Amino acid sequence: MTRKTPHRGGAHGQAARPFKSSQRPPPESVTRGARPERKGEERTPAKPDRARRPARHESSADFVRIWGFHSVEAALRAPRRELIRLYATAAAAERLADAIAARGVEMRIVAAEDIAQRAPRDSVHQGLLLEARPLAPIDISELPARGLVVVLDQITDPHNVGAILRTSAAFAVDALVTTERHTPEFAGALAKSASGGLEHVPICTVTNLARAMGELGDLGYWRVGLDSEAPLTLQATRLERPLALVLGAEDRGLRRLTREHCDALARLELPGAIKSLNVSNACAIALSIAAGAAGASS
Repeated sequence: MTRKTPHRGGAHGQAARPFKSSQRPPPESVTRGARPERKGEERTPAKPDRARRPARHESSADFVRIWGFHSVEAALRAPRRELIRLYATAAAAERLADAIAARGVEMRIVAAEDIAQRAPRDSVHQGLLLEARPLAPIDISELPARGLVVVLDQITDPHNVGAILRTSAAFAVDALVTTERHTPEFAGALAKSASGGLEHVPICTVTNLARAMGELGDLGYWRVGLDSEAPLTLQATRLERPLALVLGAEDRGLRRLTREHCDALARLELPGAIKSLNVSNACAIALSIAAGAAGASS
């Protein structure tokens, strides 16, 4: 696939407009192309960039926005992530100076309120917002022979998917399988909730989940769907690798065709009065049980 060369214009890839002679260019600190200081010339402190601000919900298929310290740090350190531009406050840039220098990403020092204008309302950006290319998804055929994958059946909440990605990264999950539709964007609030996990867990997006479940079976994956009404507990279910743990949306659980393509249905054994959990919490417990089963069988 041909890689696009990042634009060097404004914040949205537009060509920079020339300034009139009566206007002063907006001062900005950029890591490349800075004018060298002349002898005897006093250095003027850098002021925040005042480039054109995007609409709060403006998006592009060419780039995604990632904000928050851990999410941006992980993206900076991920070799497979193609970076475009980093907006940072002076204090936040200093905290990530080594990672920024290592990647050579274009950086603009801005005020915190300017970053807030580029992110959705009430986003906790922590002085950092990165524009980057979306990560390329992997194909099911690329999954390892004895892998562990998490399959999501139309889970649409970005905070839940982000938390699942964070847990998946902690348990060394080989991939997250999800549908192209009814799935949140793998950036923004999801990346913030994932706290860096997005850069460590490959995403496999499919058009038809039932067909993809069939392909997983053809690859030898044992497909276990979580269902609070299942007769067997997850601890009593076969959990040998290659293993696919299948999670459904909280409001309706697994869809019929998804259930029919599972080799087993299992529930989490909860001793308290509440017998169901938030899907991201359920995923964490299920992965812990699966990891224990893999350790016992090795």
